[in-house]
Amino acid sequence: MSQKIHTDKAPEAIGPYSQAVVSGNMLYTSGQIAINPASGEVEASDVEGQTLQVMKNLGAVLEAAGSSFDKAVKTTCFLADIADFAAFNKIYGEYFTSNPARSCVAVRDLPKGVLVEVEVIAEV
Repeated sequence: MSQKIHTDKAPEAIGPYSQAVVSGNMLYTSGQIAINPASGEVEASDVEGQTLQVMKNLGAVLEAAGSSFDKAVKTTCFLADIADFAAFNKIYGEYFTSNPARSCVAVRDLPKGVLVEVEVIAEV
């Protein structure tokens, strides 16, 4: 049986999905983008600012599920422009200090025109 996770400290889902789901002892987050949950608006126009907001959102979802960045086992990262990889990677590395497995790809478009999206699989 799975448990849906929701927190007001992260943006509401913009479609028919949950912020995250716990199944067994694993947490699967939906991709988080740089929406500020207080305003409902995209935060920042640069990749650094957007990555910081994404990490705040992920941190809130992880916490709501009883997990943390240190319990991450796999992340999938999406960038609108692979040229932003170094700037994204610097901030990402400040949060995911346990070095989980990761995929990072450039994509044509992301929701709301954001520059970065990150999803996480973590232990709870």
